[in-house]
Parts: sequence; C-alpha cells; structure tokens
Amino acid sequence: MNLKETTLYKILIALVALVSVPALFGGIMEPDSALYASIAKNMVLRIDWVNIYVRGADWLDKPHLTFWLAATSFKAFGITAFAYKLPSFLFGLLGAWYLYKLAKDIYNEKTGLISALIFLSSLHILISTFDVRAEVYITTFTFAAIYHYYKAHQGSIWHIVTGSFFAACAIMIKGIFVLIPVFGGFIIYWLLTRQWKQLLKLKWWVAIALIFIFIVPELYTLYTQFDLHPEKVVFGKTGVSGLKFFFWDSQFGRFFNNGPIKGKGDLSFFLHTTLWAFLPWSILFYTAVVNLFKKKNRVMLPAASIMIWTSAAITFLLFSLSKFQLPHYILIILPQFAIITALYMQKLEGERLKVFITIQNALAVLIVLILSAIAIFFGFTNNYIAIAVLVILLAISFLMFKGLKTENLLARSAMISVGLMIFLSVFFYPSVLKYESGMEAANWLKKHYPEAKASVLMYPDAYSFDFYASGEPKYFWSYEELDKSKDIKDLVIYTPESELAKLKNEYGAQVLKSFDYYHITKLSPKFINAQTRSQLLEHFYLVKLH
Repeated sequence: MNLKETTLYKILIALVALVSVPALFGGIMEPDSALYASIAKNMVLRIDWVNIYVRGADWLDKPHLTFWLAATSFKAFGITAFAYKLPSFLFGLLGAWYLYKLAKDIYNEKTGLISALIFLSSLHILISTFDVRAEVYITTFTFAAIYHYYKAHQGSIWHIVTGSFFAACAIMIKGIFVLIPVFGGFIIYWLLTRQWKQLLKLKWWVAIALIFIFIVPELYTLYTQFDLHPEKVVFGKTGVSGLKFFFWDSQFGRFFNNGPIKGKGDLSFFLHTTLWAFLPWSILFYTAVVNLFKKKNRVMLPAASIMIWTSAAITFLLFSLSKFQLPHYILIILPQFAIITALYMQKLEGERLKVFITIQNALAVLIVLILSAIAIFFGFTNNYIAIAVLVILLAISFLMFKGLKTENLLARSAMISVGLMIFLSVFFYPSVLKYESGMEAANWLKKHYPEAKASVLMYPDAYSFDFYASGEPKYFWSYEELDKSKDIKDLVIYTPESELAKLKNEYGAQVLKSFDYYHITKLSPKFINAQTRSQLLEHFYLVKLH
C-alpha cells in the first residue's frame, strides 16, 4: 500500500475510533458501570449534585467528577446509555490527542501518531467503551497534566495553571494517589539528570497550591455530606469523615489494606493483566521494556524519555504492591506503555522485524480462531456472519499490508483491533447483555407497565435495574419495610428467585415476567458454551402484589 506513513497512521486512528462508535449505543454493564450511571441519574432526578446516593442511602467510595460528567451529559441528551458512555469516549480521544502531542514534542510526529494508534487500539481501551468506568477519565486527566507540566518545565509558565487543573480533575475522579504518575516521573527525571533545583522552583509549589484550590468543590461536597453529619451510618459506623476517607482511607487504606474497603494483593497480577489488556501490542511492549534495560538502547533517546518510563514504572510498582488490585487500573499508564512500544517498533529491522511480523500474524490468526469458536459455541443469531467479517478483515490486512516494513507490522496489528471491536460491538456484547437481567427487566417494565412504581426486594446489586427503570426505584431490605409500602398503587418488585416462594405464599404475588441472569463481566467457558450455560444462570422476577 503506497501511502505516506503518517497518513496511514491517521487513517488507522480514525478507523479504530469509527468502529468504536457502535459500542456507545449498547447497554450499560454491571456492576460498576451501571452503578456509576445510576448515581448520575439520581443526581439529575433529585436535582442534587452534592450528595451521592446508592439504593437510596448515602454512599462514600469514589469522588464526584465521574458522576458530574455523566449527569451533565444526561442533562444534555437525556438519561440514556448513549449519554452515559459519550463523555468517556470523547475523553478517551482527548487522551490520545495529548499522548500524540507529548510524544511529538519529545520525539517526532511519527512517534506521536504511532503512540496514539497503539493506545486507542489496545484491548482494554476498546473494552472500556462498553464497560465505562472512571479509569479512562483518569488516564486522560493525568496524561494531560503531564503534557502541560512538561511544557511548563520547558519554560511556558501558563501551562502550570492548565496542568494543575487537569491534575485536580484526576484527583476528583479517583483520589490523591494520581499525583504519583503525574509528578513521579518528573522528580526522578530531575534527580537522574541532576536538575534537583527544579524541586525548589516556585512554579512547582504554585502548581501544588493550584491543585488544592481546584479540588475545593470535591472537598466541599464531602464535608457537606459526611463531616457535617457524623450521625450518618457509613461502612456500618457513625462519625465517618468524608475528607479523611478521600485523603487517606480510599488510597492508603487500600494500599495497606487497613481501610474500610479491602482486597488481596498479588505481585504478579499486573504482569499477566498487561499481557491481555495491552493486546495486540503486549509482546512488543514486554520486549521493548527488556530492551530499555540495555544502556546502549537508551543513550540516543532524549533525556525527557526518563520521565515517561519512570512514571510508568513507579505506578506499575505501586499497583503491584497494593493489596487492592483491579484489572482496569492498568489503563492509567497505557499511554506511557504506548510510547515505549512505539519507540521500540521504529527500531525494528531485518530479522527482528521479520520475527515480530510472524508473531503478530500468528496472533491475528489465533484471535480470529478463538473469536470464531466463541461465535459457534455461544450460538449467536448471526454467528457465521460474525466469522465471515473476521476472516474478511484478516484477509484484507494481509493483502493490503505486504512486505517487511514497520508500517505493515503496525497496520496489521491495528486491524486485529478493528476486527475485534466489530465482533464485540455488533455480535458479542448484544448477545451477552441479554443475560443482564436488571436491564432486561427494567426495559420490559417500561414497555408493558409504564405506570409501575419500580422497586427492589432483598437484592443489593440491582444497579442496571436502578438505571434503566423509570424514576428512582425503592429498595426494601426486609419484609417489615415491604409491609409498610405494599399498598402503593402499581408497585412492581424486582427480586431474586430466593424470595419468590414467600412472596407468592404470603403476599399473593403475581409473576409478571422472569429473567435469566449471569455476571457478564466474569465470563467463563461454561457460560460461553450454550450447552452448559443454563447450569450457571440465576433467575430474577418482576412481581406484582395482590
């Protein structure tokens, strides 16, 4: 294919973005995505952007900005899945733009474009278009802060204000720890290049002061909801400080595993998480990291490169040492991974380039075979069309990008992601989401009983039902609570199978509709296989009391 390299990369970036658009029109996935969407929905319905409520009760876990962004989109476009997903998608593109800008400034335009392409086409970024959480926002805000602080380091003082604004936004998404990937790389870079006097410069202390000024809205909301009301019961106790949780428990408490939210750490967790999350680039990335350990491979790079990989290294180490680990945390440093990979790929030539073209070709064929098997075993309505699309895209990538060239390696790898995204958004997730019973039940209820007063009985995780149902569903945690409300006109209850017998026998409940449920973010071979799927399904019901 005779295209200018940079033009080819721009076309591929646009193609990856384009095939990601259909995912915006799919359903919202449980648990986290649906939880965050229901929080933003309640903000709009209650006209209360200060207090965070889940299941009708005060909720303290994440800062507010994720929900403010979604709620703003709801105000503009209505309370829909599309409106919830759109801000995250747009901020993901903004993150890729900042990645391009920084890599272009430190290296060149070609490196910037390759880095942006690698970032946007990595598997976990693609999945995040379906399963929207907070991490895409954090990724963009932290990297935007790094870019603006880099420009400030070069002497452009006004970038201090913009950098601090984005750093504050990142904090208001996740918490204070995000300053580690933002400032960690700079500090180590200054120390290694003997620029330690940078630490004493007024502009950096002004930057920190500005960050704390910009996070005042978050501090105010936490103080108003919790610190002013020590009588509130949070985490099973009273006297909980929202400010203390924000600055300590939600970050260091999770790291040391002594906060109210605990986990189990595994030092190797993010090593194998990166292997799949950064597909189809992960083998190239790991090779690039090994390559960086050789001094001769670093000496020709700009000194500012130190800032890139040390930012990634210390954040990766922090995640690995933490006792609380989730796969999507790795998103935060995928931009740095993309630059490291882009730099290495451009050095490939001769036999090494041939080896990696062979590896990526094998990976492409393997992914097509695996996805084809999933299509057959799951039993998609159009499974053979799905397979045909994958095979055609694979053939196109082999026919269009021939020869021993780096751009062909990049193009074929990117086409793997294009095929994968089409498969996920058009065939896979629409089929899987039928087993998200809360969404299915709420949509059915709105269609058949539009006047119903939606409620949930004895089930804490009905987040998709909460979001898709009309209004704000009422939660019943005991039958005593239900007894006080059972005479409400048009009351319809969403409940698990475990409660059905009692509702029928003691309340004369009429079953309106049953729904199959599976935790779709934890896929297993038995669920993928249509022959064994029924063994894993739980059942939920919409019932009306008489």
